[in-house]
Amino acid sequence: MKRIFIFLVIAIVAGSAFATESTLIDFTLLGPDVVVGQGDQARDEHERTLVDFADVAGASFTEEERGLMKASLYISNWEVMLNSSAQTARSQANSKVLPATVRDNAPDFAGDTVLGARVVFPTEPHNAWALIRPPFEIQAYADRTEVDGAGNVVPVQGNDIRRGDKFEDGFGVIKNVGTIKQIGLNVYGLNFPHSISVILQDERNRQHEVFMGNMQFDGWRRLVWDNPNYIADVRDRELRTFPLYPQLQPMMKLIGFRVYRDAAHVGGDFITYIRDVALVYDRARLELQEAIDHDQLWGILDQRESDRRRVELQRLGNQQVLRFIERQLQADPELDLRNR
Repeated sequence: MKRIFIFLVIAIVAGSAFATESTLIDFTLLGPDVVVGQGDQARDEHERTLVDFADVAGASFTEEERGLMKASLYISNWEVMLNSSAQTARSQANSKVLPATVRDNAPDFAGDTVLGARVVFPTEPHNAWALIRPPFEIQAYADRTEVDGAGNVVPVQGNDIRRGDKFEDGFGVIKNVGTIKQIGLNVYGLNFPHSISVILQDERNRQHEVFMGNMQFDGWRRLVWDNPNYIADVRDRELRTFPLYPQLQPMMKLIGFRVYRDAAHVGGDFITYIRDVALVYDRARLELQEAIDHDQLWGILDQRESDRRRVELQRLGNQQVLRFIERQLQADPELDLRNR
């Protein structure tokens, strides 16, 4: 019996050793497909990733203002943050993200809309970096939503309810991730001597920054990171068993991209384009059909993930409300004393 159990463990580990490939983020999917607000306040957003943070805004806002308190992963909402020594009013104002469309006759990714980033690095000889990040921390356990006829963000009904997969399938989250074998980044280079990394976060909130390489090339290139600690042969792996229920499902989500500029290299304007990020990884566990639906009986995972969704939304909401207030305090951009 003991020998049969050992063979069973080896078979399970061997079965999970065949790596799986999934797209972590695909910017071609993040185009505008819904309008939030009306009149002068109307703006484009991406419906699948739209988050409503009005519930954490308090009661002092009008219904019209609360209706505008929504944000999504639409490319134009992404932002660039410079390190403190590189931040000036000019560099921060001119460092931005915009959607960019590849020419229809281009040899690669023709017609695709990708993320375009401009960073204004200091010209002085000191190191600097810029973080290209989403408008909010991507939620790992959020349920799918949609926009109803009145413009409200409501839960999707049917089979997608309570699955926590709002940002899966190329929108920033991959579940059931074990050991990562490779990370691939499709990025456009313009012969800048800068380097780029991908920043990930796991289910324990630990961040992992993966250096992807130098960008001194012209055109599209897939930069690939190979995990030097990945063991391909199952016979060389340490075979261990782990408790299955009620452990949270392992996952990876995108925090952003960091571009490094060395002090010895050229400063000033830097331009790049990013299309997507893909992971090749071992599954953390097999999706087996259990004899008993544990969580339907105990509800432990559902409660844990509900708590995490609430915490994620609270953190997101606080940040976005402060930004909303700051926008309302800004001077009207059409007012200019030179025009009087």
